[in-house]
Amino acid sequence: MFRRLLLQHPRRGVATGFLALTAFTLGSSDGPSLPTNVAISICDPFRQFLSSTSSIFSQDFTLPFSVFSPEFFARHFPTACPLPPPDSSKDVACCSGCLKRNSIVKAAAAAGPSVVNICLTEDVYGPMPIMGIGSGTIIDPDGTILTCAHCIADFSSRQVISKGKIVVTLPDERTFEGIVVNADFVSDVAVVKIHSETPLPSARLGSSSKLHPGDWVIALGHPLSLQNTITSGIVSCVDRKSSDLGLEGIRREYLQTNCAINEGNSGGPLVNLDGEVVGVNIMKVITADGLSFAVPIDTVIKIFEQFRKNGSRVVRPWLGLSMFDLNERIILQLKERDASFPNVTKGVLVPLVIPGSPADRAGFQQGDIVIEFGGRPIREIKEIMDIVEDKVGVPLEALVKRSNNKTVTLTVVPEEAYTDM
Repeated sequence: MFRRLLLQHPRRGVATGFLALTAFTLGSSDGPSLPTNVAISICDPFRQFLSSTSSIFSQDFTLPFSVFSPEFFARHFPTACPLPPPDSSKDVACCSGCLKRNSIVKAAAAAGPSVVNICLTEDVYGPMPIMGIGSGTIIDPDGTILTCAHCIADFSSRQVISKGKIVVTLPDERTFEGIVVNADFVSDVAVVKIHSETPLPSARLGSSSKLHPGDWVIALGHPLSLQNTITSGIVSCVDRKSSDLGLEGIRREYLQTNCAINEGNSGGPLVNLDGEVVGVNIMKVITADGLSFAVPIDTVIKIFEQFRKNGSRVVRPWLGLSMFDLNERIILQLKERDASFPNVTKGVLVPLVIPGSPADRAGFQQGDIVIEFGGRPIREIKEIMDIVEDKVGVPLEALVKRSNNKTVTLTVVPEEAYTDM
Protein backbone atom coordinates (compact mmCIF):
# COMPACT_ATOMS: atom_id res chain seq x y z
CA MET A 1 0.00 0.00 0.00
CA PHE A 2 1.12 3.55 -0.72
CA ARG A 3 0.55 5.94 2.17
CA ARG A 4 0.65 9.10 0.11
CA LEU A 5 1.65 10.03 -3.41
CA LEU A 6 2.49 13.68 -3.96
CA LEU A 7 3.42 15.00 -7.38
CA GLN A 8 4.84 18.51 -7.46
CA HIS A 9 4.64 20.74 -10.48
CA PRO A 10 7.78 21.43 -12.43
CA ARG A 11 9.29 24.83 -11.93
CA ARG A 12 8.72 27.42 -14.60
CA GLY A 13 11.45 27.94 -17.10
CA VAL A 14 12.53 24.29 -17.11
CA ALA A 15 12.20 23.15 -20.70
CA THR A 16 12.02 19.37 -20.18
CA GLY A 17 9.93 19.35 -17.00
CA PHE A 18 10.38 17.09 -13.96
CA LEU A 19 8.25 15.38 -11.35
CA ALA A 20 9.30 14.89 -7.76
CA LEU A 21 7.98 11.65 -6.30
CA THR A 22 7.81 11.70 -2.51
CA ALA A 23 6.46 9.73 0.46
CA PHE A 24 6.67 6.42 -1.47
CA THR A 25 6.97 3.59 1.09
CA LEU A 26 6.61 -0.16 1.24
CA GLY A 27 4.28 -2.05 3.57
CA SER A 28 7.13 -3.36 5.74
CA SER A 29 8.15 -1.04 8.54
CA ASP A 30 11.64 -2.51 8.87
CA GLY A 31 12.32 -3.10 5.19
CA PRO A 32 14.10 -0.72 2.82
CA SER A 33 12.01 1.98 1.18
CA LEU A 34 12.40 3.44 -2.24
CA PRO A 35 14.30 6.73 -2.40
CA THR A 36 12.33 9.96 -2.17
CA ASN A 37 12.50 13.04 -4.42
CA VAL A 38 13.22 11.03 -7.55
CA ALA A 39 13.32 13.30 -10.59
CA ILE A 40 11.73 11.96 -13.76
CA SER A 41 11.34 13.58 -17.16
CA ILE A 42 7.86 14.33 -18.56
CA CYS A 43 6.61 15.66 -21.87
CA ASP A 44 4.89 19.02 -22.49
CA PRO A 45 1.31 17.63 -22.89
CA PHE A 46 1.56 15.81 -19.57
CA ARG A 47 2.97 18.93 -17.90
CA GLN A 48 -0.06 20.89 -19.14
CA PHE A 49 -2.36 18.20 -17.78
CA LEU A 50 -0.71 18.44 -14.37
CA SER A 51 -1.14 22.22 -14.34
CA SER A 52 -4.88 21.90 -14.92
CA THR A 53 -5.52 19.10 -12.42
CA SER A 54 -3.15 19.87 -9.59
CA SER A 55 -5.66 19.37 -6.77
CA ILE A 56 -6.05 15.62 -7.18
CA PHE A 57 -2.38 14.98 -6.54
CA SER A 58 -2.44 16.18 -2.95
CA GLN A 59 -5.12 13.68 -1.90
CA ASP A 60 -4.61 10.38 -0.06
CA PHE A 61 -5.53 7.27 -2.00
CA THR A 62 -4.90 3.53 -1.91
CA LEU A 63 -3.74 1.30 -4.77
CA PRO A 64 -5.37 -2.18 -4.64
CA PHE A 65 -2.48 -4.57 -5.14
CA SER A 66 -0.30 -6.74 -2.94
CA VAL A 67 2.91 -5.26 -1.68
CA PHE A 68 6.01 -7.20 -2.76
CA SER A 69 8.68 -8.01 -0.26
CA PRO A 70 11.76 -5.83 0.05
CA GLU A 71 13.81 -8.77 -1.26
CA PHE A 72 11.71 -8.80 -4.44
CA PHE A 73 12.42 -5.13 -5.11
CA ALA A 74 16.04 -5.56 -4.15
CA ARG A 75 16.51 -8.39 -6.65
CA HIS A 76 14.53 -7.00 -9.58
CA PHE A 77 15.22 -3.29 -9.10
CA PRO A 78 18.80 -3.21 -7.83
CA THR A 79 19.32 0.45 -8.71
CA ALA A 80 16.39 1.45 -6.55
CA CYS A 81 17.26 -0.79 -3.64
CA PRO A 82 20.70 -2.28 -4.16
CA LEU A 83 21.72 -5.62 -2.66
CA PRO A 84 24.80 -5.69 -0.49
CA PRO A 85 27.97 -6.73 -2.38
CA PRO A 86 28.33 -10.53 -2.67
CA ASP A 87 30.48 -12.25 -0.09
CA SER A 88 32.99 -14.32 -2.06
CA SER A 89 33.73 -16.38 1.04
CA LYS A 90 30.19 -17.84 1.00
CA ASP A 91 29.69 -20.59 -1.58
CA VAL A 92 25.98 -20.05 -2.15
CA ALA A 93 23.91 -19.88 -5.30
CA CYS A 94 22.29 -16.53 -6.11
CA CYS A 95 19.01 -18.32 -6.74
CA SER A 96 17.60 -21.79 -7.35
CA GLY A 97 19.16 -23.53 -10.35
CA CYS A 98 22.20 -21.26 -10.53
CA LEU A 99 25.82 -22.26 -10.17
CA LYS A 100 27.40 -21.55 -6.86
CA ARG A 101 30.04 -18.84 -6.91
CA ASN A 102 32.84 -21.31 -6.30
CA SER A 103 31.52 -24.36 -8.17
CA ILE A 104 34.13 -24.26 -10.93
CA VAL A 105 36.82 -23.10 -8.51
CA LYS A 106 36.26 -26.12 -6.26
CA ALA A 107 36.12 -28.57 -9.17
CA ALA A 108 39.38 -27.25 -10.59
CA ALA A 109 41.03 -27.29 -7.17
CA ALA A 110 40.03 -30.92 -6.66
CA ALA A 111 41.38 -32.20 -9.98
CA GLY A 112 44.06 -29.64 -10.79
CA PRO A 113 46.96 -31.02 -8.71
CA SER A 114 46.77 -34.31 -10.62
CA VAL A 115 46.92 -32.79 -14.12
CA VAL A 116 50.37 -33.11 -15.70
CA ASN A 117 52.19 -31.82 -18.75
CA ILE A 118 53.71 -34.43 -21.06
CA CYS A 119 56.75 -33.51 -23.17
CA LEU A 120 59.11 -35.21 -25.59
CA THR A 121 62.81 -34.44 -25.09
CA GLU A 122 64.14 -37.12 -27.41
CA ASP A 123 62.70 -38.95 -30.39
CA VAL A 124 63.88 -42.03 -32.24
CA TYR A 125 66.58 -39.95 -33.94
CA GLY A 126 68.10 -38.53 -30.78
CA PRO A 127 67.80 -35.41 -28.56
CA MET A 128 65.38 -32.68 -29.59
CA PRO A 129 64.16 -29.36 -28.18
CA ILE A 130 61.71 -29.87 -25.33
CA MET A 131 58.27 -29.92 -26.88
CA GLY A 132 55.00 -30.08 -25.00
CA ILE A 133 52.82 -32.65 -26.73
CA GLY A 134 49.92 -33.14 -24.40
CA SER A 135 48.41 -33.45 -20.96
CA GLY A 136 47.50 -36.28 -18.64
CA THR A 137 45.87 -37.10 -15.32
CA ILE A 138 47.37 -39.02 -12.42
CA ILE A 139 44.68 -41.52 -11.49
CA ASP A 140 46.62 -43.47 -8.86
CA PRO A 141 49.07 -42.23 -6.20
CA ASP A 142 51.57 -44.81 -7.51
CA GLY A 143 52.12 -42.66 -10.61
CA THR A 144 49.68 -44.17 -13.12
CA ILE A 145 48.78 -41.49 -15.65
CA LEU A 146 45.84 -41.49 -18.04
CA THR A 147 46.46 -39.70 -21.35
CA CYS A 148 45.77 -40.12 -25.07
CA ALA A 149 47.64 -42.52 -27.32
CA HIS A 150 48.36 -40.14 -30.19
CA CYS A 151 50.53 -38.01 -27.88
CA ILE A 152 52.97 -40.63 -26.75
CA ALA A 153 52.66 -43.85 -28.79
CA ASP A 154 53.87 -44.66 -32.29
CA PHE A 155 50.87 -45.28 -34.55
CA SER A 156 53.01 -46.84 -37.28
CA SER A 157 53.19 -50.08 -35.31
CA ARG A 158 50.47 -52.11 -33.60
CA GLN A 159 52.85 -52.58 -30.70
CA VAL A 160 53.05 -50.09 -27.83
CA ILE A 161 56.12 -48.10 -28.80
CA SER A 162 56.91 -44.69 -27.34
CA LYS A 163 57.62 -41.83 -29.73
CA GLY A 164 60.69 -41.04 -27.67
CA LYS A 165 61.81 -40.03 -24.19
CA ILE A 166 58.86 -38.74 -22.21
CA VAL A 167 59.13 -36.14 -19.46
CA VAL A 168 56.17 -35.58 -17.16
CA THR A 169 55.88 -32.27 -15.30
CA LEU A 170 53.59 -31.89 -12.30
CA PRO A 171 51.85 -28.62 -11.37
CA ASP A 172 54.41 -28.15 -8.56
CA GLU A 173 57.18 -28.20 -11.24
CA ARG A 174 58.54 -31.63 -10.28
CA THR A 175 59.61 -33.64 -13.33
CA PHE A 176 59.71 -37.40 -13.91
CA GLU A 177 60.60 -39.66 -16.78
CA GLY A 178 57.53 -41.47 -18.09
CA ILE A 179 57.19 -44.96 -19.48
CA VAL A 180 54.41 -45.97 -21.87
CA VAL A 181 52.66 -48.95 -20.30
CA ASN A 182 49.68 -49.47 -22.60
CA ALA A 183 48.01 -47.75 -25.53
CA ASP A 184 44.80 -48.41 -27.44
CA PHE A 185 44.83 -46.73 -30.82
CA VAL A 186 41.13 -47.22 -31.58
CA SER A 187 39.91 -45.32 -28.51
CA ASP A 188 43.07 -43.13 -28.39
CA VAL A 189 43.61 -43.97 -24.72
CA ALA A 190 47.03 -44.65 -23.19
CA VAL A 191 48.65 -45.27 -19.82
CA VAL A 192 51.98 -43.76 -18.74
CA LYS A 193 53.79 -44.63 -15.52
CA ILE A 194 56.16 -42.47 -13.46
CA HIS A 195 58.01 -43.41 -10.28
CA SER A 196 57.95 -41.26 -7.16
CA GLU A 197 59.29 -41.96 -3.69
CA THR A 198 56.18 -40.37 -2.20
CA PRO A 199 52.48 -40.76 -3.09
CA LEU A 200 51.34 -38.42 -5.85
CA PRO A 201 48.11 -36.39 -6.00
CA SER A 202 45.48 -38.31 -7.92
CA ALA A 203 42.08 -37.48 -9.37
CA ARG A 204 38.81 -39.24 -8.65
CA LEU A 205 37.05 -41.00 -11.51
CA GLY A 206 33.38 -40.24 -11.97
CA SER A 207 30.74 -41.73 -14.25
CA SER A 208 30.08 -40.40 -17.74
CA SER A 209 26.75 -42.24 -17.84
CA LYS A 210 25.39 -39.73 -15.33
CA LEU A 211 26.04 -36.76 -17.62
CA HIS A 212 23.23 -35.00 -19.46
CA PRO A 213 23.27 -32.40 -22.24
CA GLY A 214 23.62 -29.02 -20.56
CA ASP A 215 25.67 -30.23 -17.59
CA TRP A 216 28.59 -27.99 -16.68
CA VAL A 217 32.07 -29.41 -17.19
CA ILE A 218 35.61 -28.05 -17.16
CA ALA A 219 38.65 -28.99 -19.24
CA LEU A 220 42.07 -28.91 -17.60
CA GLY A 221 45.41 -29.22 -19.32
CA HIS A 222 48.49 -27.53 -20.69
CA PRO A 223 47.63 -26.16 -24.14
CA LEU A 224 50.62 -24.74 -26.02
CA SER A 225 52.69 -25.65 -22.91
CA LEU A 226 50.78 -23.09 -20.82
CA GLN A 227 50.69 -24.75 -17.43
CA ASN A 228 47.50 -25.13 -15.38
CA THR A 229 44.98 -23.89 -17.95
CA ILE A 230 41.27 -24.21 -17.17
CA THR A 231 38.34 -23.72 -19.54
CA SER A 232 34.68 -24.37 -18.86
CA GLY A 233 31.58 -25.17 -20.85
CA ILE A 234 28.64 -27.52 -21.06
CA VAL A 235 28.03 -31.00 -22.39
CA SER A 236 26.52 -30.65 -25.85
CA CYS A 237 25.99 -34.36 -26.56
CA VAL A 238 26.65 -37.45 -24.46
CA ASP A 239 26.83 -40.01 -27.27
CA ARG A 240 28.27 -38.38 -30.37
CA LYS A 241 28.97 -41.26 -32.76
CA SER A 242 32.26 -41.59 -34.62
CA SER A 243 30.32 -41.92 -37.88
CA ASP A 244 28.83 -38.45 -37.25
CA LEU A 245 32.39 -37.11 -37.35
CA GLY A 246 33.33 -38.97 -40.52
CA LEU A 247 35.51 -41.47 -38.64
CA GLU A 248 35.46 -44.88 -40.25
CA GLY A 249 36.07 -48.28 -38.69
CA ILE A 250 34.89 -49.51 -35.33
CA ARG A 251 31.97 -47.67 -33.79
CA ARG A 252 32.96 -45.25 -31.01
CA GLU A 253 31.06 -42.69 -28.96
CA TYR A 254 32.32 -39.39 -27.58
CA LEU A 255 31.27 -36.66 -25.20
CA GLN A 256 30.82 -33.44 -27.14
CA THR A 257 31.40 -30.17 -25.26
CA ASN A 258 32.01 -26.51 -26.02
CA CYS A 259 35.05 -26.27 -23.73
CA ALA A 260 38.00 -24.58 -25.42
CA ILE A 261 40.48 -27.27 -26.46
CA ASN A 262 43.79 -26.46 -28.13
CA GLU A 263 47.02 -28.18 -29.06
CA GLY A 264 48.43 -29.62 -25.85
CA ASN A 265 45.03 -30.22 -24.24
CA SER A 266 44.95 -33.74 -25.66
CA GLY A 267 44.97 -36.30 -22.88
CA GLY A 268 43.83 -33.85 -20.23
CA PRO A 269 40.74 -34.51 -18.12
CA LEU A 270 37.18 -33.41 -18.61
CA VAL A 271 35.86 -32.83 -15.09
CA ASN A 272 32.38 -32.45 -13.62
CA LEU A 273 31.47 -29.96 -10.90
CA ASP A 274 32.24 -32.57 -8.24
CA GLY A 275 35.87 -32.55 -9.37
CA GLU A 276 35.60 -36.06 -10.86
CA VAL A 277 37.10 -37.05 -14.20
CA VAL A 278 34.30 -37.91 -16.63
CA GLY A 279 36.28 -37.96 -19.87
CA VAL A 280 39.63 -37.63 -21.63
CA ASN A 281 39.88 -34.73 -24.08
CA ILE A 282 41.28 -35.95 -27.38
CA MET A 283 40.23 -33.75 -30.29
CA LYS A 284 38.40 -30.70 -31.62
CA VAL A 285 37.01 -29.50 -34.94
CA ILE A 286 39.65 -27.12 -36.27
CA THR A 287 37.30 -25.24 -38.59
CA ALA A 288 34.71 -24.51 -35.89
CA ASP A 289 34.50 -23.05 -32.41
CA GLY A 290 32.97 -24.89 -29.47
CA LEU A 291 33.18 -28.41 -30.92
CA SER A 292 35.42 -30.51 -28.69
CA PHE A 293 35.31 -34.22 -27.98
CA ALA A 294 36.33 -36.50 -25.14
CA VAL A 295 36.42 -40.25 -24.57
CA PRO A 296 33.81 -41.06 -21.86
CA ILE A 297 35.43 -42.24 -18.64
CA ASP A 298 33.13 -45.28 -18.57
CA THR A 299 34.72 -46.38 -21.86
CA VAL A 300 38.19 -45.73 -20.43
CA ILE A 301 37.48 -47.87 -17.38
CA LYS A 302 36.41 -50.79 -19.61
CA ILE A 303 39.62 -50.43 -21.63
CA PHE A 304 41.65 -50.45 -18.41
CA GLU A 305 39.94 -53.68 -17.41
CA GLN A 306 41.00 -55.23 -20.71
CA PHE A 307 44.55 -53.94 -20.23
CA ARG A 308 44.69 -55.83 -16.93
CA LYS A 309 43.10 -58.91 -18.45
CA ASN A 310 44.79 -59.08 -21.87
CA GLY A 311 47.92 -56.97 -21.48
CA SER A 312 48.13 -54.30 -24.18
CA ARG A 313 45.44 -55.94 -26.31
CA VAL A 314 41.86 -54.70 -26.30
CA VAL A 315 39.40 -57.28 -27.63
CA ARG A 316 36.42 -55.84 -29.48
CA PRO A 317 33.50 -57.87 -30.83
CA TRP A 318 32.28 -57.71 -34.43
CA LEU A 319 28.85 -58.69 -35.72
CA GLY A 320 28.96 -57.27 -39.24
CA LEU A 321 25.73 -55.29 -38.97
CA SER A 322 24.90 -51.73 -39.84
CA MET A 323 22.32 -50.64 -37.28
CA PHE A 324 19.91 -47.73 -36.82
CA ASP A 325 17.93 -46.71 -33.72
CA LEU A 326 14.16 -46.53 -34.17
CA ASN A 327 11.72 -44.24 -32.41
CA GLU A 328 7.95 -43.79 -32.66
CA ARG A 329 8.11 -41.05 -35.31
CA ILE A 330 10.52 -42.96 -37.55
CA ILE A 331 8.44 -46.12 -37.20
CA LEU A 332 5.29 -44.19 -38.18
CA GLN A 333 7.06 -42.75 -41.22
CA LEU A 334 8.34 -46.18 -42.31
CA LYS A 335 4.84 -47.65 -41.95
CA GLU A 336 3.45 -44.91 -44.18
CA ARG A 337 6.02 -45.78 -46.84
CA ASP A 338 5.64 -49.57 -46.57
CA ALA A 339 2.40 -51.21 -45.47
CA SER A 340 4.23 -54.48 -44.76
CA PHE A 341 6.50 -52.84 -42.17
CA PRO A 342 6.20 -54.86 -38.92
CA ASN A 343 4.15 -53.61 -36.00
CA VAL A 344 6.81 -52.62 -33.48
CA THR A 345 7.11 -49.76 -31.01
CA LYS A 346 10.86 -50.03 -30.42
CA GLY A 347 13.94 -51.82 -31.66
CA VAL A 348 17.00 -51.48 -33.88
CA LEU A 349 16.73 -51.51 -37.67
CA VAL A 350 19.31 -53.42 -39.76
CA PRO A 351 19.77 -51.51 -43.04
CA LEU A 352 22.88 -53.49 -44.08
CA VAL A 353 24.43 -56.91 -43.46
CA ILE A 354 28.10 -57.32 -44.41
CA PRO A 355 28.58 -60.43 -46.60
CA GLY A 356 30.56 -63.17 -44.90
CA SER A 357 30.20 -61.59 -41.46
CA PRO A 358 28.96 -63.39 -38.32
CA ALA A 359 25.57 -61.72 -38.79
CA ASP A 360 25.38 -62.88 -42.41
CA ARG A 361 26.16 -66.47 -41.41
CA ALA A 362 23.53 -66.25 -38.64
CA GLY A 363 20.85 -65.37 -41.22
CA PHE A 364 20.31 -61.65 -40.62
CA GLN A 365 18.68 -59.83 -43.55
CA GLN A 366 18.42 -56.24 -44.63
CA GLY A 367 15.34 -54.68 -43.05
CA ASP A 368 15.35 -56.86 -39.93
CA ILE A 369 14.33 -55.19 -36.69
CA VAL A 370 16.09 -56.50 -33.58
CA ILE A 371 13.66 -56.43 -30.65
CA GLU A 372 15.55 -58.81 -28.32
CA PHE A 373 19.22 -59.71 -28.06
CA GLY A 374 20.95 -62.00 -25.62
CA GLY A 375 17.64 -62.48 -23.80
CA ARG A 376 17.07 -58.75 -23.23
CA PRO A 377 14.60 -56.33 -24.85
CA ILE A 378 16.34 -53.86 -27.14
CA ARG A 379 15.57 -50.17 -27.60
CA GLU A 380 18.88 -48.84 -28.95
CA ILE A 381 22.18 -49.91 -30.49
CA LYS A 382 24.14 -49.21 -27.32
CA GLU A 383 22.28 -52.01 -25.53
CA ILE A 384 23.41 -54.51 -28.17
CA MET A 385 27.00 -53.29 -27.96
CA ASP A 386 26.97 -53.60 -24.19
CA ILE A 387 25.76 -57.19 -24.43
CA VAL A 388 28.37 -58.33 -26.98
CA GLU A 389 31.19 -56.36 -25.35
CA ASP A 390 32.87 -59.36 -23.69
CA LYS A 391 31.09 -62.13 -25.60
CA VAL A 392 33.56 -62.82 -28.42
CA GLY A 393 33.05 -66.44 -29.46
CA VAL A 394 29.89 -66.78 -27.35
CA PRO A 395 26.62 -67.70 -29.18
CA LEU A 396 23.88 -65.11 -28.64
CA GLU A 397 20.22 -65.34 -29.61
CA ALA A 398 18.51 -62.48 -31.41
CA LEU A 399 14.76 -62.07 -31.87
CA VAL A 400 13.96 -60.10 -35.03
CA LYS A 401 10.82 -58.85 -36.73
CA ARG A 402 10.44 -58.91 -40.50
CA SER A 403 7.88 -57.74 -43.05
CA ASN A 404 4.26 -58.69 -42.37
CA ASN A 405 5.11 -59.23 -38.67
CA LYS A 406 7.11 -62.38 -39.21
CA THR A 407 9.18 -63.22 -36.09
CA VAL A 408 12.49 -65.08 -36.43
CA THR A 409 15.03 -66.24 -33.83
CA LEU A 410 18.67 -66.16 -34.96
CA THR A 411 21.91 -67.26 -33.27
CA VAL A 412 25.01 -65.16 -33.90
CA VAL A 413 28.56 -65.72 -32.67
CA PRO A 414 30.53 -62.42 -32.39
CA GLU A 415 34.08 -62.45 -33.68
CA GLU A 416 37.03 -60.29 -32.66
CA ALA A 417 37.19 -57.12 -34.70
CA TYR A 418 40.21 -56.48 -36.89
CA THR A 419 41.64 -53.15 -35.76
CA ASP A 420 44.89 -52.82 -37.73
CA MET A 421 45.67 -49.14 -38.17
